[in-house]
Amino acid sequence: MIAAAPFSVDTSVLRKYDRPGPRYTSYPTAPLFSSEFTGRDYLSALRETNVPDSTGPLSLYFHFPFCDTLCYFCGCTMLVTRDQSRVKEYLRYLKKEIDLVAETVNPNRMVTQLHWGGGTPTHLLPDDIRDIAAYIRSKFRFDPDAEVSVEVDPRELTQQHLGTLRHAGFNRISLGLQDFNEKVQKAVNRLQTKEMALQVFKWVEALGFESVNVDLIYGLPFQSVATFEETLRETVRLAPERIAVFNYAHVPWLKPHQRMILEEDLPGPDEKLALLKMTIEFLTAHGYEYIGMDHFARPDDELAVARREKTLYRNFQGYSTHAGADLYGLGVSAIGHFGSVYAQNAKTLPEYFAALEGGELPTCAGYRMNADDRIRHHVIMTLMCDLELDTASVSSRFDIDFDQYFKDALSRLDEFIRDGVAERTPGRIRINEQGRLVIRTIAMCFDAYLDSTKNGPPIFSRTV
Repeated sequence: MIAAAPFSVDTSVLRKYDRPGPRYTSYPTAPLFSSEFTGRDYLSALRETNVPDSTGPLSLYFHFPFCDTLCYFCGCTMLVTRDQSRVKEYLRYLKKEIDLVAETVNPNRMVTQLHWGGGTPTHLLPDDIRDIAAYIRSKFRFDPDAEVSVEVDPRELTQQHLGTLRHAGFNRISLGLQDFNEKVQKAVNRLQTKEMALQVFKWVEALGFESVNVDLIYGLPFQSVATFEETLRETVRLAPERIAVFNYAHVPWLKPHQRMILEEDLPGPDEKLALLKMTIEFLTAHGYEYIGMDHFARPDDELAVARREKTLYRNFQGYSTHAGADLYGLGVSAIGHFGSVYAQNAKTLPEYFAALEGGELPTCAGYRMNADDRIRHHVIMTLMCDLELDTASVSSRFDIDFDQYFKDALSRLDEFIRDGVAERTPGRIRINEQGRLVIRTIAMCFDAYLDSTKNGPPIFSRTV
């Protein structure tokens, strides 16, 4: 069995290259999407990529925006409600969208990946989970070995919820824990005990789920290296296959409810760097492989295998093992990407409902990639996933002279090379070990649009 290699973090690299920047779950990034791209444009694109001989795999993302309570750190599109009639109304309209998308899909195409996100998908009642899951499977053809995952909140989760999900074909769980420290939990309005998490793991094991991911967040109010190390220790004891440790992005000008978090309670820049350093070093010392950015996995997990075999992929759910699958996003605010098209759904329920009531796809914004976008998308995503780039292969694939085409980008890359976090040899760019810590910043060298997104308040989180 392959063992994870301990990783030593150089905080001077993190400190130097900490700046606002995209996460590159897409390129171009979402701020470049145009409101002139409509549901009709999206439908046309769906038809273009579902001609009779289409056989490529599909990845489906469904967004369920409802939650029981408001977590002050949340950056997602969500609504707090305890009125189940609102949830049922949403599911009725979601079925309308499913119908519109499914009727364009070549029936020979198979779903290899399905993910439910939110919000909190398990805010749905078990009967509603059963109903909408069955409806999805009645409209799309699923690969028997499909990866079928769902985000769950331990605070309102029951064994019946998990049993219903397992019976509906879900085989992976992503569990939001964030932090086990009670003072931190109170500050962000998310109280949950270690016993809740342990109970979920016992249910998951008994029901035969294949994999568990745990989500944590660093940079929350009152966190310290000592308290967060204890959270990591408790998490490792649970032995999830994957752990994601996200950087809290404090953007109250974009998410007004984050004003409930007092800035003076947040860790300072040096403390935040120390938190990240400790997190990476702790997890890699305790058997997890550092995949990149926020992601860690056991060495035998598919994500770690994909990183070693250079088949890793990146989309709106982060790092993925399903490269080449067209992503269809369904539900309010969901984003899809296939071919040269990105499309995002309406971000409010009234807009979402109105479009579907009129028989239209609820697209509020989108983007058609041009030739330059496709080249840069390939370069950025390859660097983000493989940590190296065969520049001669890029030249051949896109019929360009790489060094000439990316003359300005390579000039920006020189600083990283001088600092030893990247290296360039004839026909190849390679990201060194410490460069993995600032891969977002390195990728920014090849982004043609950063200058056009600099006006006004910051729209990207800091890279550290």
